[in-house]
Amino acid sequence: MANAKNHDYHILPPSIWPFVGSVSAFLMLLGMVIWMNHGSAERGSPYVGLIGLLGVLYTMYAWWSHVVHEANTGDHTPVVRIGLRYGFIMFIMSEVMFFAAWFWTFFKHRMYPMGPMSPIQDGVWPPAGIELFDPWHLPIINTLILLCSGAAATWAHHALVHDNNNRRDIKNGLILAVALGVMFSFFQVYEYAHAGFGFAGNIYGATFFMATGFHGFHVLIGSIFLLICLIRVYKGHFTPEAHIGFEAAAWYWHFVDVVWLFLFAAVYVWGAG
Repeated sequence: MANAKNHDYHILPPSIWPFVGSVSAFLMLLGMVIWMNHGSAERGSPYVGLIGLLGVLYTMYAWWSHVVHEANTGDHTPVVRIGLRYGFIMFIMSEVMFFAAWFWTFFKHRMYPMGPMSPIQDGVWPPAGIELFDPWHLPIINTLILLCSGAAATWAHHALVHDNNNRRDIKNGLILAVALGVMFSFFQVYEYAHAGFGFAGNIYGATFFMATGFHGFHVLIGSIFLLICLIRVYKGHFTPEAHIGFEAAAWYWHFVDVVWLFLFAAVYVWGAG
C-alpha cells in the first residue's frame, strides 16, 4: 500500500494548536503589560491578559488531550517513547539551570552582603530588621511532607511497573502523593502569611520569595500533573510497558523534591546563619 507505515516514528498531522498557543501567549503578555502600565493614573484593564491566559490553558488541555489519544491508540512506539524521555530530560535540565540562577543570587548575597560601605566593607547578613524562619519548625515539617509525597509517587510507579500493574496500589499511591502535595502548598501559603519580612525593600526577602515562590509554583504544577495521572489511571490508561506520562510526572515530582532539599539546606538553614 502506498500509505502504509513502514517505520517506528509517529508523523504528526497538521495541528492548529501551536498557532493558537502562540497567539494566546502574545495576548497574555500584552495584557500583562497593559494591566501593569504605571504610566497612567490607574492600572489598565486586565481582560486582554485574562483572555490570553484562558487561551493558553485551553491550548494546553486540547494539545495534551491529543497526546494522550496518541498514546492510547499505539502511536507512541518504543522509538517515540525514547524521544519523549530525552525531551523531558532536557526540560528538567533547563529547570535545573533556572533554579541555579536563584541559588547563585542567594549564595552571592549570603557570602558577600552589600552595605553602605561596599565593596570596601561588606554589609550584614541577614539585613537589619529581618526576622528569619526557624528551619526546625514548619520548614522541616514541609520537608518531610514533600519527601513522603515523593515516596508515595514512587510506590505508585513501582506498583505499575514491578507489581503486575496493581491498580489499587497505583491509585492509593497517587492519591497520597497529591494530598501531601496540596498539604505542602497550604503550609507554604501559611508560612508566607506569617513572614516577618516582605518581598520589597531588602535583598533577603526578594531572593527568598523568588526562590521558594517559584518552587511552590512547581509544586502546584506537579500536583496537577499527578492528579491528571490519577484520573487517567481511573480511566484504565497506562500499562507496565507504556506509561511515559506517568514516568514524566514521577521524574518531575522527584526533581521538585530535590530542589526543595537544596532550598531547605541553603536558604532556611545556612542562610539563617
